[in-house]
Amino acid sequence: MRPTQNKRSFRATQTRSTKISRCRENAKAAKAGDSMSWRTMVLAVMALAMTCGACTKKEATLSLLVWEGYADPSFVRPFEKTRHCKIVASYMGSSDELVAKLRGGSASNYDVISPSSDVATSIVRAGLAAPLDLSKFPSYSQLSSKLRNSPLVKRNGQTYGVPFVWGPNPLLYDTTAFTEPPNSWSILWDPKYKGKISLWDELSSLYMAAQVLGYDQPDPYQIYNLTDDQLEAVKKKLIELKPNIRKYWTSGGELTNLFQNHEIIAATGWPLMTNQLRRLNFPIGEAIPKENTTGWIDHLMITAASQQKELAGQFLEYMIAAETQKLVTNVTGYSPANPQSTTLMSDTEKKSLHMDDPDAYMQRIYFWQDVPRRPKYNEIWNEVKAAQ
Repeated sequence: MRPTQNKRSFRATQTRSTKISRCRENAKAAKAGDSMSWRTMVLAVMALAMTCGACTKKEATLSLLVWEGYADPSFVRPFEKTRHCKIVASYMGSSDELVAKLRGGSASNYDVISPSSDVATSIVRAGLAAPLDLSKFPSYSQLSSKLRNSPLVKRNGQTYGVPFVWGPNPLLYDTTAFTEPPNSWSILWDPKYKGKISLWDELSSLYMAAQVLGYDQPDPYQIYNLTDDQLEAVKKKLIELKPNIRKYWTSGGELTNLFQNHEIIAATGWPLMTNQLRRLNFPIGEAIPKENTTGWIDHLMITAASQQKELAGQFLEYMIAAETQKLVTNVTGYSPANPQSTTLMSDTEKKSLHMDDPDAYMQRIYFWQDVPRRPKYNEIWNEVKAAQ
């Protein structure tokens, strides 16, 4: 019995040892599996985080409130692709509309704005724009010194905007309706053009009437600070024009349609509409009358409320680079702030944009300035429109 019991005991002991060994191996395997699972989980979390980061970059949105033509896909899409972001643009119909939206609590809805020279200073003064670190704008030094050194967007030693494009408010006309190009703003009052004229629905129409009345002499910039008596005279002059007015236009597309439909033969306008109509083979002419004209310097600014200031800064740099400026002029017909863009233009293009002699052309343009009595000007303009 003893030997048998010993064999059984040995076998039992061996079986227990085998089970223990297997348990240990299973435990090690389980531990290794747990370790692998943990590593896998960590790697998965890291991959997810990287993916989310990429999604965030791709989903970054830059919101613009700018003039028509300033967010055309031809030059906006390259920026979107390289920066993995989305540009969303809203367009303004007037400088006052821009200011009203910024002051009315909508400032945080926009990252980049394009104020003209008539309101740029007031936007800076009101703290609605963010100061720029010019060291982050390599193309800034290439910009026209005349535009770059303008005090319009400077305050307390800081710069709040970069010049973008500039141009006049010319007289546009249907060349088939005139034997010779009109050479004076006064032709708009000719009775034979009853119902055939259009003016921009904006207080800058007051400037044009002030020029007709000679209030730009001897100081051209007096038209931006007219007295009450002068404003009353301007109002009377514009009310006299009302029989000739077919419509006060509010957008470039609206004015283009008015010409295309042959509802009007002349209007105050922008080179943008000239460019658009020429592409449509419409017989449009553009002139600066003998009284000269007003004009604008449009800047790009980052709003103080923007949550995308770094991306917005990259966008500003991209927009003032010579290559982009050339693309912008293709769309708008406006003169570029970066003269180096002319190296990419033909001689014909340079001449049409007045970049063959910009200084001489600028002498015929009274660039918009800050209007100290802007509310009064708006009041007068509204009275003109309301008059019967």
